[in-house]
Amino acid sequence: MTTPSPADDRTPGGTRRRPAPVLAHVLRTEQPTPHLVRVVLGGPTMAPFVADEHADSYVKLMFLPAGERPLTDDGRVDLDAVRAALPDGAAPRLRAYTVRHFDAHALELTVDVVVHGDQGLAGPWAAGLVGGEEILVSGPGGAWSPAVDVDHHLLVGDASALPAIAVALERMPDDARGVAVVEVDGPQDELPLTAPAGVEVRWVHADRGHPGRRLVETTLALPWPGGRVGAFVHGEAGAVKEVRRHLRLERGVARADLSASGYWRIGVDDEGWRRAKRAWVAQVEQTEQAAGLA
Repeated sequence: MTTPSPADDRTPGGTRRRPAPVLAHVLRTEQPTPHLVRVVLGGPTMAPFVADEHADSYVKLMFLPAGERPLTDDGRVDLDAVRAALPDGAAPRLRAYTVRHFDAHALELTVDVVVHGDQGLAGPWAAGLVGGEEILVSGPGGAWSPAVDVDHHLLVGDASALPAIAVALERMPDDARGVAVVEVDGPQDELPLTAPAGVEVRWVHADRGHPGRRLVETTLALPWPGGRVGAFVHGEAGAVKEVRRHLRLERGVARADLSASGYWRIGVDDEGWRRAKRAWVAQVEQTEQAAGLA
């Protein structure tokens, strides 16, 4: 049985399935900072890919052993066939990345990959690219864009959230006001960002032994503006939890005006974090409900 196309993308029980991935090739790379590789993916096999309009739009890169990538009639990868051909015990490994840019005419998808030496899966892959490599791209997903009717924007994140913050800043109206607090390893990792004149970009340099600590300290020390605040808080799970608690319990930011998620967690690999994240979210929400917050 082939993978269903987006048009009939439902299980027999009516549950929505995600579209099958598309096959992409590495067109080119660049390294804007020492710890960031910008990867441009594309090729004619990306034609079925449909962009998501949200600022936090993301895709999942699917890493697999070398092998054939058969396509279905709708041009997507036949994932059932790919999985059936995998060696015993092998399984796709997924890594999520914000869509930094998508050119629908040229079929070019740009993602920024954080690299720290040989740590992790996607970082070493990105650092070693020479062009022409294949990668499966699943998605996109996404749910958040900066609201146009808030009085003040607050964007908080580390290097993993920097692409989404950059996109959000670019999409804000010229009269937007607010602050973006971004934690990176050091001054060499700061990127030029396009932001409205009324939105300050404040860079924070990480404490190597305690990632996220300075991000939290800087954010909690910000003077609180009047009016309605729209907040985006993403990055290391422990830091996100502290900032979210501050915004919800102490500053009274409405749940509808807050996008907060742990992209990763210290000491836990990506697969482990995906397994644990649902329970983490439930715990955070229970804390807010116990405090009387809807």
